[in-house]
Amino acid sequence: MWVTAYFAIIVLLALCVGLEFTARRLTPPQSTPTAVANPAFRRFQSIFLRAYLLALWADWLQGPYLYKLYRHYSFLESQIAILYVCGLASCVLFAPFSGWLPQALGRRQTCLLFCVSYSACCLTKLSRDYFVLIVGRILGGLSTSLLATTFEAWYVYRHVEVHDFPKEWIPSTFNKVATWNHGLAVGAGLVANLLAEWLHLGPVAPFLLAVPCLGCCSWLVLTDWGKEEAERGSEGDKQTLILGAANGGVARLSAKERFSRSCHDGLRCLLSDRRVLLLGGVQALFESVLYIFVFLWTPVLDPHGPPLGIVFSCLMAASMVGSLLYRLATSTRYRLQPGQVLCLAVLMAFFSFFMLTFSTVPGQPRPHDSFLAFLLLELACGLYFPAVSFLQGRIIPEEKRAGVLSWFRLPLHLLACLGLLALHGEVSGTGGGEGGGGTRHMFGGCAVMMLAALMAVISLFTLSRNDTDLRLEGCRGEGEME
Repeated sequence: MWVTAYFAIIVLLALCVGLEFTARRLTPPQSTPTAVANPAFRRFQSIFLRAYLLALWADWLQGPYLYKLYRHYSFLESQIAILYVCGLASCVLFAPFSGWLPQALGRRQTCLLFCVSYSACCLTKLSRDYFVLIVGRILGGLSTSLLATTFEAWYVYRHVEVHDFPKEWIPSTFNKVATWNHGLAVGAGLVANLLAEWLHLGPVAPFLLAVPCLGCCSWLVLTDWGKEEAERGSEGDKQTLILGAANGGVARLSAKERFSRSCHDGLRCLLSDRRVLLLGGVQALFESVLYIFVFLWTPVLDPHGPPLGIVFSCLMAASMVGSLLYRLATSTRYRLQPGQVLCLAVLMAFFSFFMLTFSTVPGQPRPHDSFLAFLLLELACGLYFPAVSFLQGRIIPEEKRAGVLSWFRLPLHLLACLGLLALHGEVSGTGGGEGGGGTRHMFGGCAVMMLAALMAVISLFTLSRNDTDLRLEGCRGEGEME
């Protein structure tokens, strides 16, 4: 496995480079020339990216060795499953508040809260006490929820309300984030492997490295973002204060009212539009099994001695290959529609879990086959996320999107929690041993969930086969789904 992992990362990185050059040739950059040439926009974008990318880097550093750390502390697989469930449950609990906190505390202050809470989460990994580790997982759930919303909320608000830049320039920033995010994930695996295995600092080392990264992020939020707000002012906040004074504090309650209305409108949209309901089902089924995969990949491969950081980088590189293939597939040369790519991604994920039910037979493990199946699953993820993002933008009304996506996340996390609790029960029932069939049964269950997701995708595009809004503009009339 050691040789396989290093060979795979070399091949995958070379493939990423080749696909990137091909994609750039076939799909010219979509950034608005005016945005690129605008020095004020470029400066603002740079201020945001420096802090946000540091936050993402600190998050990725914690991926490769989390399960390994708990095993290093001699916890059983069933105990580790409960730790993961605590993290997912805290995501469910804090997800609604992550949209409300920036309005209550302020966007920049909530970003600082993220840095503090995630640093505390990392520092809890120094303890072998189970209760302290549970607290760490709860803090991690809070931090993950804040990372998913708060930084982007600060950027979008400043972009539109303060700088008054065109909304059409916003994708150019988040396209850069997506490009950098893949590279950061691959690099985080390599650095984590360097610290934990090459330098023999142990699995806790990447978590400790994340703390100064979060400290640098908070410093940038305090200084660069604070200077940005001081120079440009907070016109929108000043207007809110004036409005609140004029209306007897009504504006102060508007944040809660907007949040409640967003959830209500989101639920009504979800229940009234079958397309939205089907898309939510696909997302809940597909992404919940990814949480289960995040828990299971280490115990499946680790007994065979691979460098876990390198394996993590391989998985992230496979996801990058998938996103590059999506760009190629939907280019004007190949003209595949996002719906077709989504069907392919779900089908690939099904085959991945189907392979895993055979490669994880108790007493007859085939780690190389499991590793290949994991790579196939990550490749499917690289295809899935841009495709489902496109469809969300076309199916869900913009003004109701935040509320609908909040409801999407609820069954997603609940399904993942139920899956991990079921695994906990199976492992506990076999005495906590590694030789039980719980892992294989869980992969079989994931394969069934992928079949259900595939049926939902087919139903979605049967229902809206003549809907031109679900097609890329450059491909309308050609390559349509039949």
